[in-house]
Amino acid sequence: MPDSKNILSEEKLGILYLTINRETKLNALNFATLTEIREIFTEVSDNKDIKAVIITGSGEKAFIAGADISEIADLNELNARKFAENGQEIFSMIENCHKPVIAVVNGFALGGGCELAMACHMRVAVASAKFGQPEVNLGIIPGYGGTQRLTYLIGRGKANELMMTGDMIGADEAKALGLVNHVLPTKEDAMAKAEEIIKKIMSKAPLAIGMIVDCVNSVFVPDEDGYQTEANSFARCVKSGDYKEGTSAFLEKRKPVFKGA
Repeated sequence: MPDSKNILSEEKLGILYLTINRETKLNALNFATLTEIREIFTEVSDNKDIKAVIITGSGEKAFIAGADISEIADLNELNARKFAENGQEIFSMIENCHKPVIAVVNGFALGGGCELAMACHMRVAVASAKFGQPEVNLGIIPGYGGTQRLTYLIGRGKANELMMTGDMIGADEAKALGLVNHVLPTKEDAMAKAEEIIKKIMSKAPLAIGMIVDCVNSVFVPDEDGYQTEANSFARCVKSGDYKEGTSAFLEKRKPVFKGA
């Protein structure tokens, strides 16, 4: 992994564990941390030893409590647009990663923190976690894709309510709305659940997992025919050795050994 000052990284058994490590700032996203996320996910895409990623925050109070306000207080219209586009591009790298990425939300996930969590393929939350897009309190709106992903995940009406009021919701309500996959009592439990899910996914065909990411994301691309993306992706899977291994293993009543090709 690239050297990082703000993100702790550890790889174990094919899983890359990333911890946003700015606890005294409630793990707020500053420009340097965003750059490190970009560098890490560039490496993740190319590193065959990394099969999956878990992202969490240091400490017990916050996953990521938003952007670093001290860095955005003096934005103007021109650099604000670039600021938003940069964040959107980085979070799209997470969303489009062909390896499963799970956010373990261990506290406040606000603003950019909620946006980063939503860019992950799944979210596992600690019971005390809080989610929100409170940007209206600063006279702005979410800029890292929050207006889009929150609407996709929980629907227009509730997304409008949360973004217009700036209200936070707890983990149980987030799960009921479809924002969170699982809620666990402690961070240790949440990490264990994320690992359980990832280990199950890692036993499946890697190429097929990547194709699922592409097909699911195509639902939200206005000019893309998702059904055609699905058909094309299905055909790519059938060309693979993993398809032959999977069908042979099924007929031979044994566990498949997938190689990702």
